Amino acid sequence: MNRVNIETNNAPARRNLLAKIIREQAVGRQSELVALLRKRGHAATQSSVSRDLRELGVAKLGDRYVLSGAAAAPKSDFSTLRRFVDSRQTAGANLTVLRTRIGAAQGVAVAIDSATWPEVAGTISGDDTIFIATRSARDQRKLGFRLHEIFGI
Repeated sequence: MNRVNIETNNAPARRNLLAKIIREQAVGRQSELVALLRKRGHAATQSSVSRDLRELGVAKLGDRYVLSGAAAAPKSDFSTLRRFVDSRQTAGANLTVLRTRIGAAQGVAVAIDSATWPEVAGTISGDDTIFIATRSARDQRKLGFRLHEIFGI
């Protein structure tokens, strides 16, 4: 069996281990993930890890990889993201703007989307800014209270 077939056949087990590694330690480079997987007995290349990260829905949050959506922490647990959010302001009656550390906006926006808060219509993120659209001014106030509870902003 050649290397490609070995990597394909082990993909589910490798992805499970990859998710475990990302949950348990801060890793910021694919080369580190390849080394950690190999150390634990899994055939891995940079391209296989890249595919696995895409399949798992992994995002880069600051200088580390994080699992997004259901594979990460419980939907109500934002404790690991708290340190990446710097400020909040409103822009009109239906738009809230969050400022994050550089490179963290996508991960925080994915977590907010995955939480499926009823007051949030959707998010758009850049590198350090997230626009959160709400359905009404009342929903924007509810979101403000929620964000204050979670992030202290």
